[in-house]
Amino acid sequence: MANIIEEKSFAFAIRIVNLYKHLSETKKEFVLSKQLLKSGTSIGANVAEAEQAQSSPDFVSKMSIALKEASETKYWIKLLASTNYLTEAETTSILNDCVELEKILVSIIKSTK
Repeated sequence: MANIIEEKSFAFAIRIVNLYKHLSETKKEFVLSKQLLKSGTSIGANVAEAEQAQSSPDFVSKMSIALKEASETKYWIKLLASTNYLTEAETTSILNDCVELEKILVSIIKSTK
């Protein structure tokens, strides 16, 4: 299961970086997009840290932080959509990926506890 979350969170981080570039270069939006960049890339960073966890509780803790970052990322995506920085198509696509990451993380956390 860890490889799936690692691959998907890394791919999601790439999408977030590209979205950040689009928002800052094309839309000239710098504040919300920076928040999105931080939380969206932090998901994968915490998953990577969890892979080196020293114990099962440490693993769950890192995965829980990744889940919190995914929830925060979802918030920024919705806010960017509601303020017309993202199109409906852009929102749906990236939001679906974010929700998928949340579901996988919840599953990992529950099965590890």
